[in-house]
Amino acid sequence: MYQDILVPTDGSDGTRRSLTHGLAIAERFDATIHALSVVPEGPLGTLQTDEAIPAAERAVERIEAEATREGVDIVTAVERGVPHEEILAYADDHGIDMIVMGTQGRTGLDRVLVGSVTERIVRMADVPVVTVRLNDEIRIEDADEAARIARKTAEQEGYDGVSVSEDPHRTSASWIVPLETEAGPVHVHVDAVTSESRVAEGTDTE
Repeated sequence: MYQDILVPTDGSDGTRRSLTHGLAIAERFDATIHALSVVPEGPLGTLQTDEAIPAAERAVERIEAEATREGVDIVTAVERGVPHEEILAYADDHGIDMIVMGTQGRTGLDRVLVGSVTERIVRMADVPVVTVRLNDEIRIEDADEAARIARKTAEQEGYDGVSVSEDPHRTSASWIVPLETEAGPVHVHVDAVTSESRVAEGTDTE
């Protein structure tokens, strides 16, 4: 159903959380993730600074690293222009089937800008748009707690001989816990905000 999923990113917590949802959908449908960061330009001239382009490149590189870790095909791009126009144009040009994006940036002006872009995308896109609300309250900050939840989740889903094979690592509001089981290695994703968790099979650790 979905072959190409677009995840616009500005590197903020909101867009990182949207990646978690985008990866889950991509894994389910064996789809390709497209990570796009737009350096804003507008009618008043460019808004970019010396750091804007490197920051945009780092934002898509973070998505590329996580997608690669999860075994999901990834395409990255950095464009310049009016954010919602560039996102919609990319979707049209690359046959995107779904757009997954956050509803907020981090603080202040970020929240206004990201929210405004998302609102325009929802209204104007020709493909489904999944919006992910940012919740800043991180409840699980301890790796041991994330590992405990991951082991419990794997055991509840019928895995035997469960043990943590590598230290858990957190990407924004999500923990990724590598486990070894009698059935082979798996990763468990633990939401650091809601404590919800899921097993992702067939993932190789780097």
